[in-house]
Amino acid sequence: MSGQPKTEPVPVGSVADLVEFARAGEKPRAAWRVGTEHEKIGVQRESLRPVPYAGENGIAGVLAAVAAETGWREVREGGALIALEGDGASITLEPGGQLELSGAPLRTIFETCEEFHRHLDVIRRVSEPRGLVWIALGANPFHDVEEMPRVPKARYAVMRRYLPTKGELAMHMMHLSATVQANFDYASEADMAAKLRTAMGVSPLVSALFANSALYLGKPSGFITRRVHIWRHVDPDRCGMLPFVFEPGLDYEKYVQWALDVPMFFVLHEGEYRQVQGLTFRRYLAEGHEGKRATLQDWNLHLTTLFPEVRLKQFLEVRGADAVPPELTCALPALWKGILYDDGARDAAWRLVADWSFAEREAALEAVARRGLSARVAGRPVLPLARELVEIARAGLARIGDGRGGETDERGFLDPLAAVAERGRSPGEEVLTLWEGAWRGSPERLIEYARY
Repeated sequence: MSGQPKTEPVPVGSVADLVEFARAGEKPRAAWRVGTEHEKIGVQRESLRPVPYAGENGIAGVLAAVAAETGWREVREGGALIALEGDGASITLEPGGQLELSGAPLRTIFETCEEFHRHLDVIRRVSEPRGLVWIALGANPFHDVEEMPRVPKARYAVMRRYLPTKGELAMHMMHLSATVQANFDYASEADMAAKLRTAMGVSPLVSALFANSALYLGKPSGFITRRVHIWRHVDPDRCGMLPFVFEPGLDYEKYVQWALDVPMFFVLHEGEYRQVQGLTFRRYLAEGHEGKRATLQDWNLHLTTLFPEVRLKQFLEVRGADAVPPELTCALPALWKGILYDDGARDAAWRLVADWSFAEREAALEAVARRGLSARVAGRPVLPLARELVEIARAGLARIGDGRGGETDERGFLDPLAAVAERGRSPGEEVLTLWEGAWRGSPERLIEYARY
């Protein structure tokens, strides 16, 4: 998560070094934190066109204005402004210009939500005079891939060449999708394994609760979360559910062995991203590449190019939710904290999905993509399971008891999500009903509803 120490170019001698890299992420419970990441889709208010990268009224202009107001450090690549860093956090750009805040590791959801709203206040102040709005949807509702700007980051250029050879919707993922995700710590190998298994197991339920991408090119897309569907068609080598996570004996090495055999996008050599034509890290470790030997910095970079439903780096990253309005954005880290940071809640959450076969877990993602909370999985409706998951998280937060001052605990952050579960309709189902009904297909009404 943001704020972690920079990885040094330490040579890797064996697979055991990579296992120890994961083990080095272990932290005592008192040091556990939550880092939240949220992406936003930009639109020019008057024309409804995508926000360009360049220019005073483009993404680069927004970043420069944010830097001037906040004092955050500018990060450039090839002279282009591509990110800002400050306060243990960063603002980065996704390939199609989606703006992302990678939040600092914080102890409470109160702090996380305050960080998020401070960020939104700054983004609004610099964007509104430029005629720009940022919307909270899991996929761009108006535009297609070729209409989107191309953020000038070298790693994205490599990904644009490679990923379309693996999945038909890879470019949609890069340029049209937006998510909110959260990062969590672990105390030991067993704790990591229990959290990874539970988080990946209940990920389809979380995706249903946050499903919020029902429109594409201004029309119903046939999905409630098109973002989840997109990710199903990006790259089977590095995306989706991982069978070994649900098998006995899950440990650091199991994840490392999987990651070793995923083809690499590139290596960073003398500051340059060099495409490696699908070389696996296992071969890179054994043979090197163009005289360069594998380092822990290379390994850490490789881990950032793997996209399973839950990702292990030196923390766990849960990745299953669409971008949603602000009140639900704060609910996402609260939900996962209640599930993962309380042992009883984690075990109860796992029991909800423990008896699913791997084929049913795979089918759950597509069912949720198409129907959200109205989906059925393993012969059962998703909705009661999702409702129970919210209540399990609520009980977990109560036991954790991370209050602040005179406030009791963090359960209040779950209220908007509990309301979604009570209505029994994912956010995307609500958007679809309004789009086809009261809004009469009005982009302006959608923007007013979804704007940050």
